[in-house]
Amino acid sequence: MDDMLALILSTLAATIRMATPLIFCAMAGIFSERSGVIDIGLEGKMLAAAFAAATVATETGSPTTALFAAVIVAVLLSLVHGYACITHRGDQVVSGVAINIVAVGLTVVLGHAWYGRGGNTPDLHPEQRFMPLSLPGAETVAGVPIIGPVYAQVISGHSLLTYAAVALVPLVWFILYRTRFGLRLRAAGEAPAVVDTAGIAVLRLRYFAVMMAGLLCGIAGTFLSISQNATFQKEMTAGRGFIALAAMIFGKWRPWPAFFACLLFGFLDAMAIRLQGVAVPGIGQVPVPLIQALPYIFTVVLLAGFIGKAVAPRALGLPYIKER
Repeated sequence: MDDMLALILSTLAATIRMATPLIFCAMAGIFSERSGVIDIGLEGKMLAAAFAAATVATETGSPTTALFAAVIVAVLLSLVHGYACITHRGDQVVSGVAINIVAVGLTVVLGHAWYGRGGNTPDLHPEQRFMPLSLPGAETVAGVPIIGPVYAQVISGHSLLTYAAVALVPLVWFILYRTRFGLRLRAAGEAPAVVDTAGIAVLRLRYFAVMMAGLLCGIAGTFLSISQNATFQKEMTAGRGFIALAAMIFGKWRPWPAFFACLLFGFLDAMAIRLQGVAVPGIGQVPVPLIQALPYIFTVVLLAGFIGKAVAPRALGLPYIKER
């Protein structure tokens, strides 16, 4: 019984950790796409941010400086996306794919040129990373049945960025549904001509939205390289940006449903790690590649529309041309 409880608690804790970058990216996608701008480039921005964070942490030894550097890189890529799609009304999907391709190639080239480790960065020391935090009273209540282990092993023991990801969800909900800015942002993705008629700059709203998406992707990349891991590895995002997009679509572009979808994907990732090499009764040992493919298979299922119908913002992907 104790072994089963320990397994459940460790899986739940791993679920939260695995879901952290997905939450940041899903909220980023909600900001961008609610304003009417498709953001396929979440993956590339997160990857570039992860490389920037690991590089700056290696050179300066400061995780805070690394976080700022990662955010700046991701926001700059978002501005490139905005310049191509908002100002020049280019194809939003093509622009996002281009950002992904550039990020994959550039991080490997720069990593190899600077460190000569096949595109990877040097391993980081604990003081160069965002390390797990022990919440107040975690050790004191650890012996209390059920509540103690849940608090000490599931709620406590995560990095500052993980707690920020969880706190971000109600904040995004509040901004979108309880503020004038959120109303205008949602209207820009549904009926931009109406927003323009009201004297509100649609293009400015969309630029702000893609910049917010870049900021959150920067934090997600920082978590990957200097919190969850202790180095940058080439292509380490491994499709998480696309999984976050699937979570966002599954959540119908709403913060709370997208958050729970991210937790579901995080759980699949956590289970994939724990099922490797484990014999399942009646089935036997499941092949490792199949276990690792579970989150991606589920992503395809969601994007194929097998689980409910997701209705996107009506102006999503449509460039806005101001009437004169």
